[in-house]
Amino acid sequence: MAAPQTFENHARVVPAYHFVALPIFALNILWQTYTLVRHPSAAAVVGLLVALALAILALYARVFALTAQDRVIRLEMRLRLREQLPADLQSRIPAFTVDQLVGLRFASDAELAELARTVLRDHIADRTAIKKMVKNWQADDLRV
Repeated sequence: MAAPQTFENHARVVPAYHFVALPIFALNILWQTYTLVRHPSAAAVVGLLVALALAILALYARVFALTAQDRVIRLEMRLRLREQLPADLQSRIPAFTVDQLVGLRFASDAELAELARTVLRDHIADRTAIKKMVKNWQADDLRV
């Protein structure tokens, strides 16, 4: 059984992506660069360009997936805050940034209102700093 999710282990690592595909793309760029330097030709230029394009594609695929996840978190957290926040904070829900909402998502219902109040009052914008403030971590195993 896997260890319970915490701040220290919540980042998602996909071994086939992070430890296989990305290193292969990096190695391909290095190889194509070597080939171009040692044997300059139009084919070597195209090979390097394709290698760069593939690496860029792989990186943007991850960025796009994370951006879509952040949009879902924004919606989910706005709904959750509407249910959990006291009346005096209800009107401030639109003031939360995406980074703040991402940071708050791991907070338990019992601590969410006070943590949200602190984030707004102290203008804490860094999602990592907010996550570190969570006392009762609520796992999210459906991360991208």
